[in-house]
Parts: sequence; structure tokens; C-alpha cells
Amino acid sequence: MKIKKILALMVTGTMLVTMGGCNAITIDGEENVREGSSGNVIGFSVSTLNNPFFVTLTEGANKAASEKNVELVVVDAGDDAAKQTSDIEDLVSRNVGVLIVNPVDSDAVAPAVKSAMSQGIKVIAVDRGVNGVDVDCQIASDNVAGARMATEYLMELVGEGAKVAELQGVPGASATIDRGEGFHQVADKSLQVAASQTANFNRAEGMTVMENILQSDGAIKGVFAHNDEMALGAVEAVAASGKDIKIVGFDATDDAQKAVKDGKMAATVAQKPDKMGETAIETAVKIMAGETADKSIPVEVELIKWVKQIDR
Repeated sequence: MKIKKILALMVTGTMLVTMGGCNAITIDGEENVREGSSGNVIGFSVSTLNNPFFVTLTEGANKAASEKNVELVVVDAGDDAAKQTSDIEDLVSRNVGVLIVNPVDSDAVAPAVKSAMSQGIKVIAVDRGVNGVDVDCQIASDNVAGARMATEYLMELVGEGAKVAELQGVPGASATIDRGEGFHQVADKSLQVAASQTANFNRAEGMTVMENILQSDGAIKGVFAHNDEMALGAVEAVAASGKDIKIVGFDATDDAQKAVKDGKMAATVAQKPDKMGETAIETAVKIMAGETADKSIPVEVELIKWVKQIDR
């Protein structure tokens, strides 16, 4: 028993999440793994659970797993690419039937995913792709189109030729790459991009980076953030500056939608993370049943704009 307690302490940094209807698996003792579950468990490596978007994504997956009565193990990488590699290796060692991966870094995760696939494990990438790997299914929003839509609306608000800033996500993440591409397709032709800096999809970093940008250039009229957490950080920095700067985010989290409703953010791009999680589980179940899954399953996006309320 002492040995088991020591082993448990060594792995406390890894969090496994299961919800109602699913049999719990933890890594602090193999006695907790259901006998006969080999190959019939779905493993889900999520980039972080410190972000409302990915919490909702995971909730959608857990709900669907409960409804389908399948076992789901969710591992939180904590936005650490090295930890995600270790997490995936652990899931592979448990012989999961399907691996769902939401990469921290679309390049860094590739070797671990390739290794899993070489061992016969089917892989579904959700929200973000795995660069250089032909996974069995990709479930994601059209990030390029969403960012282009957001930037076109930002240009309507600030005017052609205005100075704008871009708050970029985690370097290497496919969402960062794709949203940056959509932004620059419009901004490089019609706006002055005064700053493009990473804030790692983090609210606190978004505030700090935005503060620094405003100190460097007080003529910024608009901001496009690769996600709502950074946009909300920018909202705090802009409010402290007293300037009128239009901010557009991406993800349509609850906090962001409230900020849009209150006029603090101009808009956000709505994805459907719960639907992504649900679809990932449904697809995994289909694959485990020997059925063929579509290689790409797109999830629609839409722009949620602030509308001025008129007193009646």
C-alpha cells in the first residue's frame, strides 16, 4: 500500500475527469481500471481546463459519453505541450480505443499522435488540427472564415486605414495560425496593423500585452483577439486607459457575450464547443463500432454583434 501511495503522489499533476454515467479511471492505482475495458475506452487530451471554451467543450463530450454509456477519460494538459505528450503516452499505454486530442501546440503534439496511430489507435482532432498528421477525423470551426468575418466587421467600425492591434493565441496552435491568417487577409489590405503580439489565449496576459501596446501607440482604434479571454483582458486595459477602442474576440464564451451585450466588446465569433465535444464522442463511438467516419466535420460559426439598446 505504501508503494501505491508513493506512486499516487508522483502523478498528482495529471487530472482525469469523468462525469455521470461513465466508469471512473484514475492513474493512482490500476485496481480502478475496469476489467475488460481495454480498447473500449475513449481518451480525451484537452489543451486546458483553465479556459471557459474548453470547459464547455469537455462538458459536451462528458454529456455525450454519459448518454452513450461509454467510458471517457479526460486529461488536462494545462496548456503545457510537454505534459500533453506525456498525457497521450499514458492514454496509449492504457490501450484506449479512440484518442480525441485538442492540441496545445499543433506541431509539438504530432509525434505523440503519430505514435498512437502506429499502434492502431484511431485519432480525432477537435477544434485544433495536428500538423503533418492525417488523423482519422478533424472536427473544427472554420477559423479562417471566422477571423475574416470578425476583421471585416472591425473595419466597418473603425474605418479603412485605421490602426489596429492583433492579440495572438498560443504560438503553433492551429487556431492561432488560422485565425491569424483570416485576420491578415483583411487587415493587411485595409487596415494598419500596428502590433501583433501573443497573449497565449490568456486573459491576464491579454490585459498586460494590451497595456503595453497602448503605451507604445495611443492611436490604436481597434483590436482583434484570437480568443475571448484575451479580448476580455484587452477590455480591462482599454477601460483603464479611457480610450474608445473597438474590441472583437472569438469563441462567444458567456463572459464575452455579456461584454458584447453591455457594449464593452464590439463582437465575438460564436463557435459551438459543446457541439464539438458531443460530435467528437459520437464519432468515436461510430469508429469503435467499426463504422467509417467523415475525415472532416465542420462546425458553423457566426458573428455576435453589439446592438445599441433603444429606450422605449
